[in-house]
Parts: sequence; C-alpha cells; structure tokens
Amino acid sequence: MEHNHKHNHDMLGDDHVGTNMETPLRPDAFQMDNELKIELIAKHFTEIMHILGLDLSDESLKGTPLRVAKMFVNEQFKGLNPDNRPHPTLFENGFKYKEMLVEKDIHFFSTCEHHFVPIMGKAHLAYVSSGKVIGLSKLNRIVDYYAKRPQVQERMTVQIANELMEVLETQDVAVIIDARHLCVASRGIKDISSATVTSSYHGKFNDPQVRAELLKYIEMNGSE
Repeated sequence: MEHNHKHNHDMLGDDHVGTNMETPLRPDAFQMDNELKIELIAKHFTEIMHILGLDLSDESLKGTPLRVAKMFVNEQFKGLNPDNRPHPTLFENGFKYKEMLVEKDIHFFSTCEHHFVPIMGKAHLAYVSSGKVIGLSKLNRIVDYYAKRPQVQERMTVQIANELMEVLETQDVAVIIDARHLCVASRGIKDISSATVTSSYHGKFNDPQVRAELLKYIEMNGSE
C-alpha cells in the first residue's frame, strides 16, 4: 500500500498535475521573518551540497548556500508572500468602454512545484473594459507575482484570471499561458521542443466570436 501511495505521488508529479487551485501553504507560513528563513535555508542547502559530495571549502562554492537562500526568499519565491501582492490602481476611461484590451507576450519565469526546475513562457492577458483600465506594467506585475512561487501551470492561469476579475471589476477576462517546462526538456524523454498552453476564459470570452478575435490578436489558432 505504501509503495502504491508513493507511486501515485510520483505519477502526479511527472504528469504535472495540480491538486488545488490555491497554492498549498501552511497557516503558519509567514510567522517566521525572511532573515530567519534565509538563515535556515542556507543551513539546509549546505547539508544538501555536502550530501552530494561537494567541497564547500572551495572558493567557488563557499557562498552558494547563502546565495541560494536569498534567491529563494527574495526573488524566486517572493510571490508566496501576500505582502508582495501588487495593488494596481484603476483609471476611468470612457473611451475604452466595451473595448477589448490585450496585453500579449508577457514573459515570465516560474518554478515547477514537482521538481523545482524552471518554467519559462509567455502570458497573454485580455479584458473587455467596463470603462476602467489598468496600467500595462501592472498586468506584468500580476503575472510576475503568481509566477514567483512553486507552480503548476493550470493553477497559475486560473490564479491570474481570478486576480484580474477582482482588480478590473469585470468578469470579462481571458488568460492564456504558453510555457516550456525544463523538467520535460531535461528529464525522461528529454523533449526540448514541446510547449504547454493553458487558458482561462470568463464572461464575454466564452463567446466563440470574441474568443476568435482574441486568438487572432495574439496569433494563435483555437486548437488549444
């Protein structure tokens, strides 16, 4: 039974299947301050490197545990902390009322939560304005916030869409993510060419004509 349980977990990870649309966080996730997190991660990463047989007295490796710890807390996984959530401002713009606004090719870097290796790709965001608009750079920040955490691509797509609906005060939102997973490119069959496309359509974007217009804008076919 224990072997089958472990096998099921391995299958979930290798197939990149998420089990929850919310990032799995413990209730006490932010009781520890960042300085202590960095200190403890550096300590544990030192042990990992030691187990791998690396000589940490070497000048090239000596600072690696602390560099990795700082990168994890301050950069790569900063989107876990709700204090880093962007708070964009909406602007009244009657000229954009009922107009489709599209921001495509937002490049992002994330981390696969199953193998802790990079996910790299592009996000395409669209919404139909209710008379209010958001600065384009703020859309990039929303993508970056949800990318900077251990992720599953389907979850990230839904999280960004939900955030946009809340921020933009409209249900007319679409998110498409086109990404490459290094765990696929470098492990197993080593498929370096394939990409994964996920989407989340809401409101008017469930209309086939509106969706076709969006896909034309971002130069994708409707097969995904």
